[in-house]
Amino acid sequence: MKEIVLSRSARALPAWVLTLMLLCLMALSPASHAADAAPVVDKGDVAWMLTSTLLVLLMTVPGLALFYGGLVRSKNVLSVLMQVMTVFSMILVLWVIYGYSLAFNGGNAFIGNLDKLFLKGVTKDSLAATFTAGVSLPEYVFVVFQSTFAGITGALIVGSFAERMRFRAVLAFTALWFTFAYLPIAHMVWYGPDGFLFAKGALDFAGGTVVHINAGIAGLVGAYMVGPRLGLGRESMKPHNVTFTMIGAAILWVGWFGFNAGSNLEANAGAGLAFINTLLATAAAVLAWLLLEAVTKGKPSMVGGASGAVAGLVAITPACGTVGPMGSLVIGALASVACVWGVTGLKKLLRADDALDVFGVHGIGGILGALLTGVFSAPALGGTGFGSGNSTIVQQLGVQALGVGITLAWSGVVSVIVYLVVKLIFGLRVPAEAEREGLDITSHGESAYES
Repeated sequence: MKEIVLSRSARALPAWVLTLMLLCLMALSPASHAADAAPVVDKGDVAWMLTSTLLVLLMTVPGLALFYGGLVRSKNVLSVLMQVMTVFSMILVLWVIYGYSLAFNGGNAFIGNLDKLFLKGVTKDSLAATFTAGVSLPEYVFVVFQSTFAGITGALIVGSFAERMRFRAVLAFTALWFTFAYLPIAHMVWYGPDGFLFAKGALDFAGGTVVHINAGIAGLVGAYMVGPRLGLGRESMKPHNVTFTMIGAAILWVGWFGFNAGSNLEANAGAGLAFINTLLATAAAVLAWLLLEAVTKGKPSMVGGASGAVAGLVAITPACGTVGPMGSLVIGALASVACVWGVTGLKKLLRADDALDVFGVHGIGGILGALLTGVFSAPALGGTGFGSGNSTIVQQLGVQALGVGITLAWSGVVSVIVYLVVKLIFGLRVPAEAEREGLDITSHGESAYES
């Protein structure tokens, strides 16, 4: 505190007046405002984040479950619904046991530590930082919001090996992959300021690398490791209920506002920007996919429209908080072009039975979105600016490409190892006769429809 010097006239005043004056001066001094520097928790932010968490839950169960369930054959629909719900639930439990600590607490540039194992030290009064200095969230709110991101990432993967993988193998793979692939990538990208990619200024607002590329490459590896479905190319593999798929896509679209706008962590203009970008990119992607189908096939399809919606949502995810609305339209439209190729031309080149096109949509859409984030975040193109340490499109593109490459390589290698471990312990695939009869009956003893 600065020294307070009294004038001769002031020293002539009564003692009680001097005391009062000194107290007033002290009240105005910087030291007295220490309490004002305490983090602020805004009730509006808390309400928005709890709502966003519910929206991400809606995305997964029932959104993703219905989207996937409609795309498989009727004899396997319950198995897919079961896998999505169970994988999501298991990851939520693992998240609070050790996942949150490894992703968002201390450690080094590549992984956190176990200081918050079993949420040690997380209380009703502990806080988590937001993107605004001095503004925080209750830590429980941040923990539960991020838990749903981890959960849906694991659930996305099941679409690649749908209709032929053992249920226990699905769960074992998910637990190991979550631990050794999801958590390191999440820490590198989102843990500031020390995460490896975060420190380099990589932009991934809501999970282009952490969620979609991560899950996409794990699914592609799984499609190779588990092998193609029996009868592929000889028997009909058409979706059994396109209505389910459309409803699932619609719920995904609604829930994705929590996924993207919720990632702003505050109920302010940043959330508004992510919200409008999520809306527009998806609309543009739907129209672009249907136009491509009309030109190439002569008729636009409902499955195409639903797939276009998901492609747009995936691609705008990393960019939604840093690009402008016009940029989001371009990203959405280009996402459909890339993903149509991903589920047709690329799929044939790869010769992998990625049953529900997890890599073709989430992998390719995530890669495109991550790279275009580096372009359309430029202020000259309507964006809000580049990541820390980057001042040009070329620099930001380089960092974005690095993030894509690290995610593909790390998750890909981890996935191969984990599939091999699970194969050794449980076996990956159900017996041929069980696959022919359908996983609903043979794995779960139930049937979705009366015969």
